[in-house]
Amino acid sequence: MEIILEKKPKNPIIIEGFPGFGFVSTIATEFLIEHLNAKLIGRIESKNIMPMVAMHNSKLIEPLGIFYDPKNNIIIFHPITNVNGLEWEIAEILLSLAKELKAKEVIGLEGVASNSADSRTFFYTNFSKSGEFFKKNKIESLKDGVIMGVTGALLLKAKCPISAIFVETHSQLPDSRAAAKIIEILDKYLNLKIDYKPLLEKAEQFEAKLKT
Repeated sequence: MEIILEKKPKNPIIIEGFPGFGFVSTIATEFLIEHLNAKLIGRIESKNIMPMVAMHNSKLIEPLGIFYDPKNNIIIFHPITNVNGLEWEIAEILLSLAKELKAKEVIGLEGVASNSADSRTFFYTNFSKSGEFFKKNKIESLKDGVIMGVTGALLLKAKCPISAIFVETHSQLPDSRAAAKIIEILDKYLNLKIDYKPLLEKAEQFEAKLKT
């Protein structure tokens, strides 16, 4: 497994959103890429990844694409394929890249299963500055829970500043409403000036279709 990059920005913020519960992280990273006009600068390659490619607007979509927003100096990992069994490897090469680029921080985005009526948000961080922001904005620290997948491996192995933003989601169906909550927090945290309302509109449209 290796990361192939066309350019190597210095001191970026790295955001990862690997497919998980409610597809919240996948929706959120795709939304970020679109609204920040981030460009594809690389990919993760592995013979252990299913040979699959998606098409959108007659263009090939990388199964494990890496995008870059130069204005905000943000690298976004946007996978659209299953990475079960490869979580440790991916975490290791992602953290190796973070060390090489001297990344300011790695941020993980995750949906967590919940039976609650509200989609509450939580955080974890080993970075005191981040912790101050989350507490100031009345986002709870995740006190109990199980974090799996790439984000779980990253949290265990990271020796760099790392934060994770979690949002409750209620089903395995794509949850744009929960993704909008993550975008809202990320927008304030990184001062990106992103309008997350289109995600809420998508959620309402999707819910209407389900009811029909």
